[in-house]
Amino acid sequence: MSGDRLEQLAKAAGIAIEWTAYDGKRQRVSPEALRNLLKAIELPADSDADIDASLRKLAEVGDKDHLPPLLTAVVGKPVGTPDQFKRGVRYKVQLEDGERLEGQVDDQGQLAPISTAGYHQAEIGGEALILAVAPERCFTIADATGDEQARLWGLAVQLYSLRREGGSGAGDLQGLVQLAKAAGSKGADALAISPLHAMFSADGSRYSPYSPSSRVFFNVLYAAPELVLGADPVRQAMQRAGLQAEAERLEQLELIDWPALAKLRLRLLRTLHLDFRTASGDLRERFEAFRRDGGEALENHCRFEALHASFTQGDASPSWQHWPQQYRDPKNPAVAEFAERHAQDVEFYAFTQWLASEGLSAAQTQCREAGMKIGLIADIAVGADGGGSQAWSRQEELLASVTVGCPPDLLNQKGQGWGISAFSPTGMIQHGFRAFIEMLKANFAHAGGVRIDHVMGLQRLWLVPEGASPADGAYLSYPIDDLLRLVALESWRHRCVVMGEDLGTVPEGFRERLAERAIMGMQVLLFERDDKAFKQAAQWSDTAMGMPTTHDLPTLTGWWQGRDADWQEELGLLPDGTSRQDRLDERAEDRQYLAKVLELDDSRESNVEQAVDAAIDFIGRTPAPLIILPVEDALGQLEQANLPGTTKEHPNWLRRWDDPAERLLDAATPERRLRVLSTARNNPENTR
Repeated sequence: MSGDRLEQLAKAAGIAIEWTAYDGKRQRVSPEALRNLLKAIELPADSDADIDASLRKLAEVGDKDHLPPLLTAVVGKPVGTPDQFKRGVRYKVQLEDGERLEGQVDDQGQLAPISTAGYHQAEIGGEALILAVAPERCFTIADATGDEQARLWGLAVQLYSLRREGGSGAGDLQGLVQLAKAAGSKGADALAISPLHAMFSADGSRYSPYSPSSRVFFNVLYAAPELVLGADPVRQAMQRAGLQAEAERLEQLELIDWPALAKLRLRLLRTLHLDFRTASGDLRERFEAFRRDGGEALENHCRFEALHASFTQGDASPSWQHWPQQYRDPKNPAVAEFAERHAQDVEFYAFTQWLASEGLSAAQTQCREAGMKIGLIADIAVGADGGGSQAWSRQEELLASVTVGCPPDLLNQKGQGWGISAFSPTGMIQHGFRAFIEMLKANFAHAGGVRIDHVMGLQRLWLVPEGASPADGAYLSYPIDDLLRLVALESWRHRCVVMGEDLGTVPEGFRERLAERAIMGMQVLLFERDDKAFKQAAQWSDTAMGMPTTHDLPTLTGWWQGRDADWQEELGLLPDGTSRQDRLDERAEDRQYLAKVLELDDSRESNVEQAVDAAIDFIGRTPAPLIILPVEDALGQLEQANLPGTTKEHPNWLRRWDDPAERLLDAATPERRLRVLSTARNNPENTR
């Protein structure tokens, strides 16, 4: 078998056969790794015959004789690439508002520009398709405020960390409503929340918000039924179900017990659903409308949840690939028969999704009523579990047998595999970007902003075949122009600003493409350095939001005091030949550099309070249009939310804050720090 033919197939599939490592050296993907990845994306390459068949399969995707179900375009620009359509062919377009357009494909093989954004029905040469016509850029902070020079600030919230009266062991949307009111009163314009994606309801041991079952639906453990059904019915249901004592026990724990929490909250929701089944009136009508509007996507998710629960026994929670064969395809009649036999269960999962959706809507309403110009900023994880609802429901559009990760770099010399699946580029095109659009609409629906995790995934992802080492992966390309247009379209339809997490290895020119579409990047104080020196505030970008740190990094207090070095030593995560003291010595030098840019005379560990205050003032004075301060830094917390590279070794996604959400920001430290940040934001002339 010819290596040239293998590489021809890889290139045709969008796999980069070469890539640049962190040290600037060019690397070449091995033939074995190429074959494994091609097989994982359903393009076998074990023989010349396999390669020929796979090339034919790819050719069908790009067949110009047949149009895909959806094409993207930009308002005011010719539709399609040159020679996309047969010259002289007649076409008709019905816009969303009902207006009809007719024309003829021009001499460039394109359609005339369309001046109205939206999803328009088209017929070109007798073939029907959708034209997704997008604005040139996303909705921006300037659009939201009417001020080109707006300098806003907000807080980043790990939702599970919140407490409230009547809580039961972890934060929920009621706590978020309370925090929204409190933050708005302090002058915040945004609340960036951790992902609320659907997990596996039957398996409470899976709780990482970045490894969800689906990025289209919600984690129902965050639902606050009081917001929809009222406090009295919920209180009575708690008493009837005998859950009060367990709720109080869970609320007193230092760390969240997710399995016990899931058991309790699902039992409460079951009790409420039994009551609701006989309900009538406005609430029932709203639920039925929600279920109708959710359509096939919601029905499939609820069926998945019911099936997954039926096959989960104790700690055994098999992925759908290990279910009986007839249930592995949502279109199999056996799935519909199962849903009919378990109609009450399926309705229950729809009911919980409704409660979560209504609760999130209530939180955004509270943000607006509190005066926030943006409100909630939702977080879209980079992928979903290959054994979850989204991968089961949209099998043709997701790659369930690969994991997203990153190549070897200075910090992770073996690379990383994150255990989550990715979209299939060809599957997306063949199905009119259905799954991608579903995901965007769901996350934009109740937010004023959206953060796209690992936004480089719109252009390329490092994919690793199941069972392979992360070092044996490769980059797979995505139709970035189409994806950026769809993001811009949904951004305007929901009047929602967009930001992308662009930390790490970024393709050349990528940040410029984001800026052209008004997608803000991210700049983090701990990374904004020229060699060892930290950048001055005036050197920060005015097209990216700013943060002191992130949930994957030490808090400001933890960084200043070297808490991350303690964890690295305890868990054996220090690089070979490096001791904890080496790390602390490096950190002492780093503190001196940071103290210099913060204009602090004292860089000792003990000067942490003044250093954190100064860091918050510093980022507030940068030209970033939006500053997001993690609540942990406002409170002066030592510990970080997540330690990458660990699962059970470090208490990831388990920590809670001591004070109730409604009073969380009233203590002396957060009160002072939010005042410092607000003052810095309101005095742009102080930027230096």
